[in-house]
Amino acid sequence: MNIKLFRIDDRLIHGQVMTAWSKTTKAERIYIVDDQVVKDEFMCKVMKMAAPKGMEVDIFSIEDGAKAIQEIADEKPSIVLMKVPQTAAKLTEKGVTMENLNVGGMGAGPGRKKLYKNISASEEEKETLRSLAQEGVKIEFRIVPDDKGIPLSKVIK
Repeated sequence: MNIKLFRIDDRLIHGQVMTAWSKTTKAERIYIVDDQVVKDEFMCKVMKMAAPKGMEVDIFSIEDGAKAIQEIADEKPSIVLMKVPQTAAKLTEKGVTMENLNVGGMGAGPGRKKLYKNISASEEEKETLRSLAQEGVKIEFRIVPDDKGIPLSKVIK
């Protein structure tokens, strides 16, 4: 598997942050895994237009994304983007090997409390992150590559 970054960011592809991560990882492809975005033709177009120049973008449901990551992810260095921790958990349940998970952006909203910088989470999302960590996924909070990564244990007790 040639996945250089598994990242939770509810904005998915966006500006300087994605440009920085694509340069750091030398990724040539972005997989977006989200059951709602894949059904929204307009959002799919927006995501593809927002990608750094020359970057391939593939958008999948969780089911199809898990298959794609396992079957074709060796072709090019890639980034996997998800909006919420539950997607990461579902991918691992479907057999995707995820050694590291970057949490980079989860905005404020109903039921969410601020954890770190611009990252907020609900109790369910925190529990999902804890569960992933217990399964051996190294979880780090880092918005841009130049930031110092903060481990899950320092953010969620």
